[in-house]
Amino acid sequence: MTLTQPLPLRDTEARIGGIPAGEALPEWDLRDLYARPDDPKLLGDLDAAEASARAFEGSYSGKLASLSGDALEAALREYERIEEVLGRVMSYAQLLFSGDAQNADNGRFYQTMQERVTVIGSHLLFFTLELNRLDDTLLEGRIASSAALARWRPWLRDLRVFRPHQLSDEAEKLLHEKEVTGRSAWNRLFDETIAHMRVSVAREGKAEELTVSAALNLLSNPHRATREAAAAGISKAFGENVRLFSLITNTLAKDKEIIDGWRNYPRPGTSRNRANMVEDEVVDALVSAVVESFPRLSHRYYAMKAKWLGLDRMKHWDRNAPLPGDVDRSIPWSDAREQVLAAYHAFSPDLAALGRDFFEKPWIDAALRPGKASGAFAHPTVPSAHPYLLVNYHGKARDVMTLAHELGHGVHQRLAAKQGYLMSGTPLTLAETASVFGEMLTFRAMLNAETDPARRRLMLASKVEDMLNTVVRQIAFYRFETLLHDERRQGELSSDRIAEIWMQVQRESLGPAFDFTPDYGVYWSYIPHFIHTPFYVYAYAFGDCLVNALYGVYQDGQVPNFEAKYLDLLRAGGTLRHKELLAPFGLDASDPRFWKRGLDVIAGFIDELEAAPGRADG
Repeated sequence: MTLTQPLPLRDTEARIGGIPAGEALPEWDLRDLYARPDDPKLLGDLDAAEASARAFEGSYSGKLASLSGDALEAALREYERIEEVLGRVMSYAQLLFSGDAQNADNGRFYQTMQERVTVIGSHLLFFTLELNRLDDTLLEGRIASSAALARWRPWLRDLRVFRPHQLSDEAEKLLHEKEVTGRSAWNRLFDETIAHMRVSVAREGKAEELTVSAALNLLSNPHRATREAAAAGISKAFGENVRLFSLITNTLAKDKEIIDGWRNYPRPGTSRNRANMVEDEVVDALVSAVVESFPRLSHRYYAMKAKWLGLDRMKHWDRNAPLPGDVDRSIPWSDAREQVLAAYHAFSPDLAALGRDFFEKPWIDAALRPGKASGAFAHPTVPSAHPYLLVNYHGKARDVMTLAHELGHGVHQRLAAKQGYLMSGTPLTLAETASVFGEMLTFRAMLNAETDPARRRLMLASKVEDMLNTVVRQIAFYRFETLLHDERRQGELSSDRIAEIWMQVQRESLGPAFDFTPDYGVYWSYIPHFIHTPFYVYAYAFGDCLVNALYGVYQDGQVPNFEAKYLDLLRAGGTLRHKELLAPFGLDASDPRFWKRGLDVIAGFIDELEAAPGRADG
């Protein structure tokens, strides 16, 4: 079954609390999906989808091999139609829950919808399993005989990637139906625990009780004492819950090991790579390239930053500290909107027009409130509706970058929607392309508009930190997951052992400029990627390096009609693989030099900063 999912929450811990006084931030209106949880239309859609799913099973189960090409195409269209109805329901439930996970009614509704949709989906499950059992020659013959069916070739191609890992129909149905009491239930427990947690932060003689998101925001506060107090509060809060988070992590890792074993995946990350339509070897090349570059990237930059901060060695709460002289000016929401849209418009008026709809219609939730999901994401929902964006806007420059990032996802999803529900979704590795490109467009526009040399250096340093967070930090996360899952195969890991693995990858990735205190060992436990989308995190580094290379081609002006080719890349959705998408730009992600080219962009920014030592403070 193919349910549309939001892109994983972006790690946006580096924030400062507060928004411009008196400014109202937008909140989304989900009525384009459904009016309310008990909307008769929602209940009617579910009933109709169940009836259609049962009829679909009765009409086609066990009969696909005998269908003509045109008849098989008709079955595919009906399958997509039913799936899109279920996708609309689950999109609404997910967004409602993300908007306020503290609301018990939202949690119950989300779970109830998952259970109902899972039951309906059990009647559709046979379809993809039976398609994959069709002989290659027979399927090719059906495609050759039907121009309509040929349109579905990309979806059928991607489906058959999982053919070697497919289980019996009975086993697949069992796994499908148990999902709501398995991984999904553990995900919900994690989300609700985080949403209800409060972090006590002692400031100016008083203890404030903050949400996890608000406490993490303080790690970029200009005052070191405030950052240290926030770090202590976060460590204490997560330390008190670490047994629960360790249980969730161990259980999900074992669950994955069992399923991977049944499906004959050679290693824990392979199933994610298959879903991303990228070869294990390409991911290995990316990871190796980044790890080898730790000294020339993060180690070198953070050594410079320690000197700028006047420290011999930094603590973990100094990693996202503002640089001396960096007065992160408060940026009103209206200014952020226009800055992002102007940057998009300078590249492509068509792209900007698609983006403006998000601001003129209630498609963005930027307000700050308890219970709301931290970080940011873009949810594509379904092609018959439109995407929704969730951000937590604190009025800072990095929030503008996050807005540009998520808007990139949004316009990408709108352009790809023309491919239909089953083929509009892109692999996660390519899903970051438009978001990171939009972020780069916005950064370059803001940098070019800044005339003060000192301010430009500070902006450049901030961009380097964001890129290190996207590339180095995410590859460190990936190594943490790999080491954890590998070791979990030998038995359950204690919270102390998980902390040791976490500290190991942090030391190797961030370098000798840091003196990590033991309480940092619990910080792995707040990161949702490990729970919701195991082994996803390398996709951020993949996307960043890919866009660095792509943006370099754009700047060089060597590719004619770059804008049109770029929009075609976005419109392709999931119909093309990374080699096909990058070929018009002369790029190839399977070439080891590709990753070096992307990493060289970050190194070049650091070179620029290093050329004026001691000048980051203006």
